[in-house]
Amino acid sequence: MCNNHASDGRGHRRRRRAGWAAAVPVVAAAAMAMPAHANTFDRKALADALDDEYRAEATYQAVIDKFGPVRPFINIIEAEKRHSSMVRGQYARLGMKAPANPYLGKIEAPASLLKACELGVEAEVENIALYDKLLPRVSDPAVRQVLSQLQAASRDNHLPAFQRCVARGGTPGRGPGGGGRGWN
Repeated sequence: MCNNHASDGRGHRRRRRAGWAAAVPVVAAAAMAMPAHANTFDRKALADALDDEYRAEATYQAVIDKFGPVRPFINIIEAEKRHSSMVRGQYARLGMKAPANPYLGKIEAPASLLKACELGVEAEVENIALYDKLLPRVSDPAVRQVLSQLQAASRDNHLPAFQRCVARGGTPGRGPGGGGRGWN
């Protein structure tokens, strides 16, 4: 979970942004390798969650590569790495092999930090909606708990951080990671 607060619900996002590598989840094929005791929907939910975490990490890395270590991206990328680790933990628990991140180095950052933050807002809203659809159908309690934590992180932490970035006109936040090479 974000900032190592496993119980505070800090979690994740669904990156289906038109400007940020809108694509069919590449991780979905890996879900079919799950053992028989994991139902088909739980496999799909985990694959969708891992794909989302991987896409987020690659997207935020692209923003950091372009604009420097700016907030909120420098903070949220670390959260995304923890989130994908949580999902991979469920893969391992269920006897499956999680794929590597297929998006790293393949996503282009938006032209401005403001646009990146606006897309971040859209992604968080989409992520929350994704989990609203997935969670009621997940049968495995541990999978449900992880996905609930990822959704809570999007709703309670990531979305507000991106909204603050937009409200500042795309200028980085203050504190660690608040510097950068250029904000617009």
